[in-house]
This record gives sequence, structure tokens and C-alpha cells, in this order.
Amino acid sequence: MILFTKRNLYVFFRDRSAVFFSLLSSFIIIGLYFLFLGDTYANNFKDIANNPRSLVDNWVMAGLIATTSVTATMGSFGIMVNDNHRGIVKDFYSSPINRNYLVAGYVLASLIIGFIMSVVTFIFAEIYIVIGGGTLLSISSMIKVLLLILLTTFTNTTMIFFITSFFSSNNGFSTASTIIGTLIGFLTGIYIPVGFLPEAVQWIVKIFPTSHGAVLLRQVMMESSINENFANIPTEYLNEFKHIMGVSFELGNRELKDFESICILVGFALLFFVLSAIRISRKKEK
Repeated sequence: MILFTKRNLYVFFRDRSAVFFSLLSSFIIIGLYFLFLGDTYANNFKDIANNPRSLVDNWVMAGLIATTSVTATMGSFGIMVNDNHRGIVKDFYSSPINRNYLVAGYVLASLIIGFIMSVVTFIFAEIYIVIGGGTLLSISSMIKVLLLILLTTFTNTTMIFFITSFFSSNNGFSTASTIIGTLIGFLTGIYIPVGFLPEAVQWIVKIFPTSHGAVLLRQVMMESSINENFANIPTEYLNEFKHIMGVSFELGNRELKDFESICILVGFALLFFVLSAIRISRKKEK
């Protein structure tokens, strides 16, 4: 299984186009932020915040890390789809290697790739924030971010694996990747803050697991800038800001705690793991 995982990692990182397209959604978000979103969001808070750009930079970069954990993971699962499409997987199945180990190799490689690409995004995000006048995260906050990246990537890996199990052609998978890459910016509240969406759409965002990863990342990465910018602002205005910008989620009349968002991520990871196992077992029977 380890050797097969290494093979998948090598195949992915050797293909520069695969790496590029797995990050395409992230590049689009960065481009839109530089050209339009950054100044627009910062101007909205210039009357109440001392350093609105730092506030917005941390907000969008936290969301960007969450989206990267989805798109990079999906890009890595393209190896599995391509192996099926080209019949390469039949050669693997004819070998003495247990089929479960092959499946685990694809999943583990995707988890590693998603984590690596998300961490790289985090590093560049911190460099950008500091260059823009923001504050570098403390060591303890960085550790929290890395743990949240791992948890979010694990959940996204099981989710994307389940989705990918329905595709056997590159064309179908490419279409699904494009759709997910387009929607992910909305589902994590980057293109349009959650509080500005219709109520029905907000519920969709709030039950989407990756959005909870974005919420948790924002709370850690924005803690310092929020303390700086809202030091003399009434608590009700701060709470309203958090709910509108997706720094915290409110279900009904109650604000979700961090632990509850973590439980949602773990719960969805287990759900998709079970669904994927059922899906794979049915494939074996055919």
C-alpha cells in the first residue's frame, strides 16, 4: 500500500498540468480578490476598523485554504479515474496486491496531496498577510491551523472519494471537477459572504462540511485582527460581523460552538467513509 501511495504521489506531482488545474479555483479566487473583492470588502469596514485590509486578508485566506483542500484532493483523485479509464487498474487487480490496499493507496495519496497543497497555500497566505501589513500568526495558532487543515482535508478526501467513485471516464470527472471548483467559492462564502445569501442558500452552506472547516480556520487566523479592529466596538456589532462574514455560524437562534463544527466535520468524514465503502463493495460484486 505504501509503495502504491508513493506511485500516486509521484504521478500527481510529475504532471504539472494536474497540479495547476487542481489549484485553478484557488488562482481564480486570488485573482478576483486582488482585482475586485479585496478593496470592496475592506472599504465596507473602513469606518469601524483600524486595519480593515488585514481583517479581510485573513478572512479570505482562511477560506482559500479550505477550498484548496477540496480542489487539490479532487485533482489527486483524477489519477484513480484515469487509471480506470485507461484500463491500468486491471493490471493492478491482476497482481497479488489486495484490492483494498489499492483503494487505500488512492485515498491516502489524495489525503497527503490535499494536506501538502493546503499547507503550501497557508504558507503563501501568511507571507501575503505580513507583506500587506498584517500580523504573523503565533506558533500555537499555526499548530491549530495545521490540525484544522488535516481534519478538513480528511473530511474532504472521504467526500471527494465518494463522488469520484461514480466516474469512470475522464470527461465526466473533468465536468464534475469544473462544477465543484466553481461552486466551492460560494459554498465557503468567499465570493459572497454567507450573511448576504438568501436564507435557503445559507442553510445549504451551513450543512456543507467544508464551510465548517473555513469557519474554524477563520476563527484562528482572524483572532488577532478581530481583537485589533473591534477593540472599542460593541459586542453586538462584532457578533453581527462574524455571522455576516461566516466567521461563526448561527443555526436557529443559537451560535454553533467550535466543538460542534469539529463534530460536524468528523461526522461527515465517517458518513462518506461508510458510503464509499458500500459503493466500493458493490463495485466488487459486479
